[in-house]
Amino acid sequence: MVPVLIGVTIIVFVLIHLIPGDPALSMLGIHARPEAVTALRHNLGLDKPLWEQYAIYLGNLVQLDLGDSIKYKQSVASLIPKRMTVSLLLIAYATVLTVAISLPLGIMAALKKNSIFDQIVRSLLMVTMVMPAFWIGILFLIFFSIKLGLFPVSGYGEGALDHLHHLFLPALTIALSIAPILVRSLRGSILEAMSADYVRTARAKGIGEQVVVTAHVLRNALIPAVTLLGLSVGYLMGSTVIVERVFSLPGAGALLVDSISARDYPVVQSMTLIFAALVILVNLLTDLAYSFLDPRVRLG
Repeated sequence: MVPVLIGVTIIVFVLIHLIPGDPALSMLGIHARPEAVTALRHNLGLDKPLWEQYAIYLGNLVQLDLGDSIKYKQSVASLIPKRMTVSLLLIAYATVLTVAISLPLGIMAALKKNSIFDQIVRSLLMVTMVMPAFWIGILFLIFFSIKLGLFPVSGYGEGALDHLHHLFLPALTIALSIAPILVRSLRGSILEAMSADYVRTARAKGIGEQVVVTAHVLRNALIPAVTLLGLSVGYLMGSTVIVERVFSLPGAGALLVDSISARDYPVVQSMTLIFAALVILVNLLTDLAYSFLDPRVRLG
């Protein structure tokens, strides 16, 4: 995990400095005097060689010093937690909805292979998969928020229940972008497992169909779906950047977009590193989940 994170810091540091524009000029405005821009660049350390700037950044990072935001004029460590709370809750909410949609639909589609239900489920989910997340979000806002008034148009709300109410449409928007892939994967895995020798043996022993499906088929079929879900976390985090803008949520995604526009290097670098660490952590948890789902996999 450590080498990957170091690699992320290098890539992000180089890319953010390749973006056209000058943070000092963005802060002072286009009518600022050249000497004022030069002085500000010196104070921010932007006039140093790139390798020296990276060495300073990495040294501060080792000491858990994320620096100060150029745009917001406060430490990044004090700026990120509240924004990350919104995004993490949205990601967790979207994950729960994704599982709640994918698991029953995938199982029923496999058990009713080639039925009308199976065809309808696959067709509808295919439509949501090819539609951009921001477009689904806009449609939800128009129908559920503006026309029906069931959900707020924007904001995060106050209190746990209010947060869940405000985040339902954004989370559902993200979930519908990922659920089709999981449903198809789960359906295919279940159909493959149901034709396996151990399933035929279980049925020959007189074990009930419900027990066969839950204890033998589903447990093995979940492994590919869990893999896809773990890999989809990166997509979940990427989706929050756009979805948060559509629903005007004060999350880390919106902060990242604003910081990129303002050339706020410390915030962009810190946010990207945190997102990368979360993706790596989820992939680690996915690997650990294999040992629970598949008895052949052992951590030792």
